[in-house]
Amino acid sequence: MRLFNLFENWLNSYCCWIDIFWALTTSIMSEIKDFKAASNLVSKGFEIALIVAADTNNAIGINNQLLWHLPNDLKFFKNTTWGFPVIMGRKTFESVNKTLPGRTNIVITRNKDWKFQDVKTAFDLAEAIEIARQTNAKQLFIIGGGEIYAQALPLADTIYLTRVHTVLKGDTFFPTMDESQWELFSTDDFSADEKHVFDYSFQWWKRK
Repeated sequence: MRLFNLFENWLNSYCCWIDIFWALTTSIMSEIKDFKAASNLVSKGFEIALIVAADTNNAIGINNQLLWHLPNDLKFFKNTTWGFPVIMGRKTFESVNKTLPGRTNIVITRNKDWKFQDVKTAFDLAEAIEIARQTNAKQLFIIGGGEIYAQALPLADTIYLTRVHTVLKGDTFFPTMDESQWELFSTDDFSADEKHVFDYSFQWWKRK
């Protein structure tokens, strides 16, 4: 009886580990599937651009709010993204809480009940990219937040980075770029003035 109980305990433990392994495998394969789906879109001449303002340490926000108010950066963002699809996470959208005019707004959320007027929703990045592709635009913009940037960086062709030359406290960050994979195509530097507290640069990065 003792031997039987030991065998039964071992069998239960073994089955438990099999369940865990299967769950992990399923999750990983799902991520790979999403990544491949998005990658296929990139390979069809559809350009993915990231647009972001980040400080020297790549901080981009705190408490779901921007770290600064830079009117020229807001103007640059509007002019660059106008007419194109923009993809963002739900928290990023809710920090603005309104649609961005002149652009197809696509929000990534796992909440199937979440809706907002004139906003398209997607369950993940791959679905969001597919929705953007259906607009027949040749380029889309990823506009935040940190987690969405991290998922999109391996797929990106272009990064429009407003580098704010300061270090501030933040809880959301832009992912670190491997600069061996990127070329700084152009940069425009600006000094602080009465409307801009910090020095900043508009940087245009292209994948090598």
